[in-house]
Amino acid sequence: MTVTTPRGFRAAGVAAGLKASGAGDIALVVNDGPDVGIAGVFTANRVKAAPVLWTQQVVRGGVVRAVVLNSGGANACTGPAGFQDTHATAEHAAAVLTASSPRLMVGAGEVAVCSTGLIGERLPMDKLLPGVRAAVRGLSRDGGQPAAEAIMTTDTRPKTTVARGSGWTVGGMAKGAGMLAPAMATMLCVLTTDAVAGPEALDAALRAATRVTFDRVDSDGCMSTNDTVLLLASGASGIEPTEAELTAAVTAACHDLAQQLIADAEGATKQIAIDVVGAASEDDAVEVGRSVARNNLVKTALFGNDPNWGRILAAVGTTAAAFEPDTLDVAVNDVWVCRGGAAAEDRSKVDLTGRDVTIRIDLHVGDAAATIWTNDLSHAYVHENSAYST
Repeated sequence: MTVTTPRGFRAAGVAAGLKASGAGDIALVVNDGPDVGIAGVFTANRVKAAPVLWTQQVVRGGVVRAVVLNSGGANACTGPAGFQDTHATAEHAAAVLTASSPRLMVGAGEVAVCSTGLIGERLPMDKLLPGVRAAVRGLSRDGGQPAAEAIMTTDTRPKTTVARGSGWTVGGMAKGAGMLAPAMATMLCVLTTDAVAGPEALDAALRAATRVTFDRVDSDGCMSTNDTVLLLASGASGIEPTEAELTAAVTAACHDLAQQLIADAEGATKQIAIDVVGAASEDDAVEVGRSVARNNLVKTALFGNDPNWGRILAAVGTTAAAFEPDTLDVAVNDVWVCRGGAAAEDRSKVDLTGRDVTIRIDLHVGDAAATIWTNDLSHAYVHENSAYST
């Protein structure tokens, strides 16, 4: 159930001292081939961390043999020196990998780098580079789980997944528990597959998958500077799936990880699915769902076990989506508390004692639909979330 489940991949997770806790903080994923295809999607935040800028360049080259990931520091807003630190990390990883297995012949431009942690602080390179060397020594086919643990920050548990095709597999790991608001992705994620697929096929599958999964997770409305999702293909299965087959498997893996992210959101007591139906377009459905997901009055009401449909309608009304206010219907956990823009079933019938909540909003203007996933806003969010972490 990890990034090393597909054939052709090794991984490692080690503790290099970047975290004061002494927990794992450097992960390494290596593609042993025979193929080395790559695709990636990145944060749309105009303030991008140095590893994002570096890895965007690497992905454009179409070849990635290794991904170095660190927690314990975002290397964001660190200027030219921070970018040089990322470059030095890639160069060091490439040199150590080549020395450990000359048949790899890895160049710095074939090493992606991802970082997560506090914004505005330089990484301690005297710890990070020896950590990369230790990760190379620890690479194994069983290293997926330690790698997933090493990228955790405020996460309470590692997040891994596997989706299986016919004779080929997609594996993945992700981290994220806060700053989960999209404009492409929402966190750090590495996906691997042993399918035969080139960069164009991988890019199409990944973008289609993230559009309906990670891009629709909206925990707290805060967009990170470091969001990165990478998809690596080794081709080790020798099987080339169709575009539809590859997209379906990648989407299944992304969906699973996205649900794990929202389930682990900082301070959350509710996991909320907002289903918008009857919309004039998918864009309208997404806009309406996101407006509700980001509404603090809705989120705090649900934390208090209050199915306050008036707050939901007020959030819908802030959008430019097509609808008539007096035709809106809203159900909370299958109880239609609002019909035709007014009170309907007794809201005391709504059971909010469990963790899972479903809000269904019918706009009654078309056939389009979309789901946005979010969580409530509790007292614990204030204590657990750091305004400067990513």
